[in-house]
Amino acid sequence: MIMPPRLRKITLIAHIVSSVGSLGAVSGFLALAIAGLSSENDQVIRSVYVASELVARSVIVPLVFASLVTGLVQSLGTTWGLFRHYWVLAKLLLTIFTAVVLVLQMSGIAHVAAVAADPGFASTDVLGLRRSLVVHAAGGLVVLLVTTTLSVLKPPGLTRYGWRRLHRQ
Repeated sequence: MIMPPRLRKITLIAHIVSSVGSLGAVSGFLALAIAGLSSENDQVIRSVYVASELVARSVIVPLVFASLVTGLVQSLGTTWGLFRHYWVLAKLLLTIFTAVVLVLQMSGIAHVAAVAADPGFASTDVLGLRRSLVVHAAGGLVVLLVTTTLSVLKPPGLTRYGWRRLHRQ
């Protein structure tokens, strides 16, 4: 079913805002994670990880899921379809992958924040997990840049399902 133009524009705006917002929020999270890993000031490190957990839980998670939902609505309500074009399917799979990794990382992010909030925190505590936050945030940023690039370029190529639909019409 094709959405009316006004509804299509509203959902497109919501999708762009949530997608670009998650790109910015993950960039900010990465900056915090790098600062937390590279700083030698324990108070700065503690503050960074407490703030990182708040940003992840209150901003990144809602924006990534909003991007996923609005992307589904956009694909199902427009001629692009969900399974017709490789670029739409790639965006869907990358966004689902991002959401799953994010949900799995939330416990680690919360753990680092809880450890960092402890007054006895030392800069050597949970070092491996702190490094993991940088790696995962950088990876998430790359994936979000790829999905943004796919949205702009819309590389040609129909899936088998897309070819069948095209030739049926």
